[in-house]
This record gives sequence, C-alpha cells and structure tokens, in this order.
Amino acid sequence: MRTSYDVIVIGAGSMGMSAGAHLARRGISTLLIDAFDPPHGGGSHHGETRLLRHAYAGGGSYATMAVRAHQLWSELEEERGRKLFFRSGVLNMAPAGHSGLRDKLESSAALQLPVELLRQEEIAKRWPGVQLPDDYAGLFEPEAGYLLSEQCVQAYRETALAHRAALLPYTRVTEVVPWNAGVTVKTGVGDFHADCLIVSAGAGVGSVLLPSLALPVAPVRKAVAWFQADEALFASERFPGFTLSTPDGGFYGFPSIQGSGVKIGRHETGLPLSPVEQPAEFGTLPEDEGDVRRALETYMPAAAGALLRGGVCKYELSPDEHFIIDRAPFDPNIQIACGFSGHGFKFASVVGEILADRIEGKPDAFDLSMFRLSRFQEQQVVII
Repeated sequence: MRTSYDVIVIGAGSMGMSAGAHLARRGISTLLIDAFDPPHGGGSHHGETRLLRHAYAGGGSYATMAVRAHQLWSELEEERGRKLFFRSGVLNMAPAGHSGLRDKLESSAALQLPVELLRQEEIAKRWPGVQLPDDYAGLFEPEAGYLLSEQCVQAYRETALAHRAALLPYTRVTEVVPWNAGVTVKTGVGDFHADCLIVSAGAGVGSVLLPSLALPVAPVRKAVAWFQADEALFASERFPGFTLSTPDGGFYGFPSIQGSGVKIGRHETGLPLSPVEQPAEFGTLPEDEGDVRRALETYMPAAAGALLRGGVCKYELSPDEHFIIDRAPFDPNIQIACGFSGHGFKFASVVGEILADRIEGKPDAFDLSMFRLSRFQEQQVVII
C-alpha cells in the first residue's frame, strides 16, 4: 500500500466519506482512515434515517446549505443508481409564535422555499393522528423528507473507491504530526504522509487527535425508539417526518416506513461520554423509552404502541450547537469538521464539497463565519 497522498481524511463517517468522494472525483489522491468500517454503528450516522429539511432556524447559511445539500444528494442518487431520499414532507410543530417556527418561516421566505403555515385544526384535519393543544401551529415543508443515512454513507464510499481513493478501516490514529510541507499521520499499521489533512472524527478531533486545540466538543449518548403505530395514520405514504417542540423539550421523528413503526428521538438530554467511549445499549436507562413514549402518548397516541426496538448513537455537541468547520490555527493545511451537534447529517453532502473546495484553494461558496473556532472566545451560547 502506498504511504503518500495528496489528502488524508481521518474519520470516514458522514462528513469524511463525503469529502473523500468529492476529492477522489476530482482526481485528488485520497486516503480515508476510520476506527471502524463505515457505514457502522460507532458514530452518528446509523439508525437508518435522518431528516432532510430546508427551512432552518439558527441563522447564517444553514438554509442555503440545506438546499445545496439536497441537490448533491440527488446527484449521488443518480450516480449510484438507487434512491437515498424520500419526499415525505416534514411537519415542524410548536406553540404558535415560537421563535423556531418564526425563524424557519423567515428563512424559507428568503429562499422562496415552498412551505405552509398551518393552524392546529388544519393539522388535525390533514393528519388526524396528531393531537396538538389549541395554541399550537405547524410549518409544513412539502419538498423535505428523509434520507437513508447508512445507505448514503455506503454510496459515498462506493464513489470514493470507484475513483481510486484508498480506505483503511479498523485503524486507530495514534498521532498527527504537522511539518513544513504537509502532515504525517501515525497509525498502528504504519505512517502515512499527505500535503493536506481533513479531520472529521467526531469528538476525537480535539482530545485524541489534535490535543493542542482543546476543542470544546462533548460526545453525548442519544437514544431513539421505534413504536408500533396505526398504519392508516402514520405510514410513510401518508404521514411526514416531524419535529415537535414541547414544554418537556424538542423531539424529532419519522413515519412508519414499510411497517417499521414510528421512529422518535429527543434532541435535548443525553448521557455524557468520553471521546473514545461507546454508548451503552438501548434500554440501559429508563428514559430511553420513557421520554419518547410520553411524547407520543401526549401528541400522537395512535403511534404509542408496543416498543418494537431501540437504538443508540452519539451526538458530538459544540457549546452553541453550531458546526465547527475551520482550518487549524497552527496549520492551514489541516481542515477540521466536527461538532455537528445532532443536526449535521443532512449537510454531509455539502460539507464534503466545502472541504474539497478548501483543499483545492477555492473560495467558500457560503458564509461560514459562524462555524469558525474563534467564536468560542466570545462564550455566547445560542441553541437551535
């Protein structure tokens, strides 16, 4: 196996595999290194599905990036010859006047995205399985839907390898050594050299791979569960993906896909993990089922049937829950992508493109200033 490349990517999950595919397509020799064999259950991309929505709270370039991400997912579908995105629509539910609904409505208007602002009674009429309080409203995105997350990573893997990228699975990186004209990556199977490095290894970016940065990225265990639901109300042919803001917190979910049950997770809370720790299996904590079951019983009771199965994954949280996409301050040849905070997968296609553009010295296609490392000096937390 060769030991020198134009680019090495450490962490070949959602963002890293996308970056590797974009680079390899451009004829840039690329080595992808991962501690597991992607797609896998050790990171943040498993669990079958992820929402792809366009109307976005949080400001900045999120909405424009989401639109570009959707275009790139469509291109990947065409390239690989299989379906990765399903247009179920996404229904965002919250108390009327909620800042999140307002921000999403404003971002969609700015980009002329098709959305519908619905009153509680309109939601109940269109989706009778939903039982919201009278003071709730919804923003429906008809062009949104869900991605098959593991299949997306697999598709980018196939593309990267088809364009002669190399992949080292089950390989731990022990040290990253920058030098004048590039970087050396030390692993248990040997040393590898490259002109440029992309580090997209989740919470391990800081404390494990680039300890001098002291990146404030905290891994958190997250649980999701699938519940038996009334298929006449919640089958994917007639029910959308959803987000739900409640007094108990924020939830997200998916319709029953081919009888799989309604999948639901909670955005807040979660058990802190060390950077290299794998989360305990589903059911270890009573809230794994309890929190999401209570949400369904309250707002979608016909979807709160028997627990069919559960799963766990990891969020890598930044302090403000915005992404980190930046150059290492000590070496412009090292690009960092981490801290995607549980809402990053939909953007994997465009983040890979952004990273590949930066490697080639191209200007950013989006305003990425809100993702800079330097923002943490301000110590201002903004929750999406």
